[in-house]
Amino acid sequence: MEFFVINVLNGLSFGLLLFMLSAGLTLIFSMMGVLNFAHASFYMLGAYFGYVVNHVLGFWLALLLAPLLCGLLGALFERWSLRRVYAGGHVPELLLTFGLSYLVLEGVQIVWGRSVVAFTLPESLKGPVVTLVSEPNHHLSVFGRWQDPALWQALCDSSRQSAEALSQCSPFPMNRLFIMLCALMMMALLWGVLNFTRLGLIIKAALTQPQMVEALGHDVPSVFMLVFGLGTALAGLAGVIGGSTFITEPAMAASVGSVTFVVVVVGGMGSLVGAFLASILIGMIQTFAVAIDTTLVKILLQLHIQLGDSWLHNPVLNLTLTQIAPILPYLLLVLVLIFKPNGLLGKKP
Repeated sequence: MEFFVINVLNGLSFGLLLFMLSAGLTLIFSMMGVLNFAHASFYMLGAYFGYVVNHVLGFWLALLLAPLLCGLLGALFERWSLRRVYAGGHVPELLLTFGLSYLVLEGVQIVWGRSVVAFTLPESLKGPVVTLVSEPNHHLSVFGRWQDPALWQALCDSSRQSAEALSQCSPFPMNRLFIMLCALMMMALLWGVLNFTRLGLIIKAALTQPQMVEALGHDVPSVFMLVFGLGTALAGLAGVIGGSTFITEPAMAASVGSVTFVVVVVGGMGSLVGAFLASILIGMIQTFAVAIDTTLVKILLQLHIQLGDSWLHNPVLNLTLTQIAPILPYLLLVLVLIFKPNGLLGKKP
């Protein structure tokens, strides 16, 4: 029971971090029709900007200022570069954003170097928020951060010393709860702005009827610049949280960039709700694949599938789920494109 609960929570936190990263890309594509190949680069810039601001003004101001800086850079890029290639169609847009990703990578390496920088969370976000204790009778006890930390530490120590006392003790970190809360707040705010405000109405109208929106006195190019800046700001917010929680290095953009596009395609191009569902699904799949230390052969045998000697010793079937976990999102992408080409919640063209 403890194993299942703690991995569900870990999968949710990882999936919601993916959603924070993919939400901006989905927003830009759904509102502007631009597939931004440099989106993960703004995620990396958010982490490095957060690292700098954190050293000067602290983490909480970094959480506010770093996304604003990324949004400003994104808006300026749309205004002075991307806007000039709209008439050429999607290919120039892809090439321009693809080139920007390399420029950002080289710029980061020149300024901050190629090694990992020491960007960490504040003390208030460190340590466990709850600790799950699984007892031999399958009873699950929960000890919160608000309780005496010495109590659950003593229980965990006793579980390691005596097999008759407790079976397992697993903490759920405060930083993962923080990721979940930030992602849910961001989704609620974004959904509310797009559906219940005048600004959201103008943005959606500018996508389908730009000439009518201009006739009503609105500056459509400025609306698109605002949307692009908002999308890159969301990537910067994910970068501050992801960089401080995991690692901040020049390779962080490449490590999440492809998975971000998988989330967008699996969820349905341009669907925020679809991106949310796809993020949770991919987060769960990868988390449980890493947590379950077994091979494909053992899984097939547990399902009472008879295998010959050649299959039992097949090197592919003897790979553990942990080893194949990195390719599972792409396998899901292939299956979705085969059976539901428009994605989970994508609209038919």
